[in-house]
Amino acid sequence: MKDQAIRIMFVCHGNICRSPMAEFILRDMLKKRGFSKRVTVASSATSTEEIWNGVGNPVYPPARRELALHGLSCEGKRAVQLTRADYDKYDLFIGMDSANIRNMYRILDGDLEGKIRKLMDYAGGGDVADPWYTGSFDVTYRDIEAGCLGLIEQELSKG
Repeated sequence: MKDQAIRIMFVCHGNICRSPMAEFILRDMLKKRGFSKRVTVASSATSTEEIWNGVGNPVYPPARRELALHGLSCEGKRAVQLTRADYDKYDLFIGMDSANIRNMYRILDGDLEGKIRKLMDYAGGGDVADPWYTGSFDVTYRDIEAGCLGLIEQELSKG
């Protein structure tokens, strides 16, 4: 793993399915590899649809169930919105699909330091389909898992 600490923000539309799944999947992978002290992982939304009066909704129940099937808990996680101020706090912003990427550029006022990536670019390309619409939380889990493995190999491992 690279010597310096790294801060990663996963981003999706509402921060109740894909990005929190990625947050907890990557945290688990890092813990198992002994990397968790050197990497900070968080997640956020490009929209405010899941945030009411400043309080975010919890992770969507089917996403929680899918994580639980793999022994992962997302207890206490609530949706938060990505802000321009986050750009200086994180080293990588990893979106789940092309729409997220466009909205990240808008919210973050561009990407002068080249911090914005798409998760599936670490696993052959494409988008992580939104399980809110597909209902396929197992497929989303597998895609995120593959993307996180690629992320560890390409960004966090020695090299």
